[in-house]
Amino acid sequence: MLKTINPATGTEMKEIEEVSLSSTARIYQQAEQAQKDWQGKSVSERLAYFQSLRLLMASKLDQLSTIIHADTGKPKAEALATDIMPVIDYIQHIEKTAEASLNRQSQSTPVLFWGKKSYIEYMARGTVLIISPWNYPLQLSLIPVLSAMAGGNAVVLKPSEVTPLTGRLIELLFKESRFPDQIVQVAQGGKELGEALIKEKPDYIFFTGSVKTGKIIQEQAARDLIPTTLELGGKDPMIVFEDANLERAAKAAVWGAFTNSGQVCMSTERVYVQRSVYQTFVRKVQELTMNLKQGTSIHDDLGSMTFPKQIQIVKEQVEDALNKGAVLAAGDAPENWDNDSMFIKPMVLLNVNQEMDIMKEETFGPVMPIMPFDREEEAIELANGTSYGLNASVWSGDMEKAERVVASLVTGNAAINDVMLTVMNPNLPFGGAKNSGIGRYHGEQGLRIFCHEKSVMTDSGKRNTEIQWFPYKGKYKPFKTLFQTMFGRNKNWKAAGQAYREIMKASK
Repeated sequence: MLKTINPATGTEMKEIEEVSLSSTARIYQQAEQAQKDWQGKSVSERLAYFQSLRLLMASKLDQLSTIIHADTGKPKAEALATDIMPVIDYIQHIEKTAEASLNRQSQSTPVLFWGKKSYIEYMARGTVLIISPWNYPLQLSLIPVLSAMAGGNAVVLKPSEVTPLTGRLIELLFKESRFPDQIVQVAQGGKELGEALIKEKPDYIFFTGSVKTGKIIQEQAARDLIPTTLELGGKDPMIVFEDANLERAAKAAVWGAFTNSGQVCMSTERVYVQRSVYQTFVRKVQELTMNLKQGTSIHDDLGSMTFPKQIQIVKEQVEDALNKGAVLAAGDAPENWDNDSMFIKPMVLLNVNQEMDIMKEETFGPVMPIMPFDREEEAIELANGTSYGLNASVWSGDMEKAERVVASLVTGNAAINDVMLTVMNPNLPFGGAKNSGIGRYHGEQGLRIFCHEKSVMTDSGKRNTEIQWFPYKGKYKPFKTLFQTMFGRNKNWKAAGQAYREIMKASK
């Protein structure tokens, strides 16, 4: 059984039954049977279930936010705005776009294949394994689950064992929405269950989590030639130029660094500020940080950390920075932390440098290191100076400059004069560069990644032969003329037509 403990209060809640390792084969057998019927439904028929789910979720916002709050320790308002709302919005997006994205797509056909038609069909892969994390346990589970289902797949979801209440909630939502039995199966358990589910060779794996675990999954998937999407970590930079709206930029930095107690792959984990406004920016950030309310009430800004092991990672990085000369401008030093509490006061670190772990490795906690820069080129070099490339933001009143800088950043996502924005737009693909992941989801391609693309060309079948078929006798010279007059420097359609007729004559 999985024990569920509210990380903010330490209260032990109900236990959730784990799936036995011996049952993984049966899970996939059930998925395979359910998928056959589900794939046979049209996209519009599948979407009727999606609408039921959306309406159900919209009617249960209090219950959903209460469960996520209890499971993660984040404020209920944050659960509502950043975990629940994006799912409901995404379902509505799928309802509007899935048919256009997944139905047959007509394609142009080269003129040499005159009389033929071309199109692409999207065919379900089969059974998709989705392994989701604990920081946004509803959003980062349901969006890939629903994306896979829209294309006709069955889904096996292994939610994080850290937030099993949300996993159980997802199971109940699909049941109450009357989705077909076994089309979504929620398999609750730890790392060993995840390994067992991968060994059963699903048709596709979608993983959200750490780089370390992502590499392990990719290695196993490669051995079995299983396609994957990996959504991994980030060390996201924020670049603030002297001509930026500093009031707005400071508020964005505080929210971007500390929302969900910094447990966001797109968190603002490094802030680079042009030296001429550095001190002004720091003062604004200090004041805003110290005014944040932390606790468990509906009015608080920050909740607790969710996973105890993550506190140790944050502690080690902060201690490393302080030992190397960093200065704490807000928050408490680790020696003053309450070891019995899951709450960490938000921290602002100054006098940092690029060699500190806090500036290189993903922190995933409420820490904002701020570092000055002088030139645009220097800011770009600093921002690109890690192995991650998930998200970034650039702040300037000069849009031309901001867009120029964004174009130079090695990142999968970026915002100008805003933070963590692109993931909230279901029309935009989301994913990382470098160690931040492989593949994209959201948007049109977020539906199509869960499908095989089947390319089809058709002919009426009325002609007895084709120009490229045997025999080749007498075809070389007119072929040469045809290709030169069609594709060479001097186009000559009259000569091309004559060559084509000669080839057809030789084909009879």
